[in-house]
Amino acid sequence: MAAIKKLENIATQVRRDIIRQVNAAGTGHPGGSLGCTDFLTALYFEIMDRKPGFDMAGKGEDLFFLSNGHISPVFYSILARAGYFPVEELATFRKLNTRLQGHPTTHEGLPGIRVASGSLGQGMSVAIGAALAKKLDGDDKLVYALTGDGELQEGQNWEAIMFAPHHKVDNLIVTVDWNDQQIDGPTKEVLDLGDLKQKFRAFGWEVLTMDGNNMRKVINGLNKAKKKAGNGKPVVILMKTVMGQGVDFMMHTHAWHGKAPNAEQTEKALAQLPETLGDY
Repeated sequence: MAAIKKLENIATQVRRDIIRQVNAAGTGHPGGSLGCTDFLTALYFEIMDRKPGFDMAGKGEDLFFLSNGHISPVFYSILARAGYFPVEELATFRKLNTRLQGHPTTHEGLPGIRVASGSLGQGMSVAIGAALAKKLDGDDKLVYALTGDGELQEGQNWEAIMFAPHHKVDNLIVTVDWNDQQIDGPTKEVLDLGDLKQKFRAFGWEVLTMDGNNMRKVINGLNKAKKKAGNGKPVVILMKTVMGQGVDFMMHTHAWHGKAPNAEQTEKALAQLPETLGDY
């Protein structure tokens, strides 16, 4: 296993990338991106079985699908830092006619992106399809997906949540970013999700919980999920995170869901995130 400190250093640099991308563009979604940084760092730099380069079909390797595509700043940074495209390209975030649009797209051919996302509620269905395709191909690798908790208010998710256990899609690990926040406020105030643990269990899923902002616990949680795979049930991880994690004035509030920091706020944020791998 990669040293925890090494992974934490990657996550810190990714958080710097997020702040700088969103500030430079004057638009974007830093809150959820910062909250999911530890998870995606662990997934790409420790957990997933990935091949060098990028093949859209992804045969013989683990796949990841980002459903809550508005957190593209963290996804782009992770992909760049993992070698899918030059880190310097992060400077083009949300610029016209570039590959790094506000929500990930496929028509620009950005390595690492297998599906356009950001129209919320669709990613779990796509991941289930990919997992079933692996079964048909005799491919024993896993499919991972990340969705937001507010995103579960979309009805299509619950069709997918019903479908996966019925068809024994047990090569699927879905993680829910359970930060209790969405663009309009706390999820409990906008549309209460109720008892997610009991709901997923009632639908036939293997349910795990995880602290998503502690690297060691993320690694342990994902490894536990991998061990649960292949036992006849899809696996879901309810991952507790803090929106805005790592930047004190962005934490514990929905205010930074989709708001760019100004120059002064960016300087304050970056002061809390020491440069570890080198800025682009």
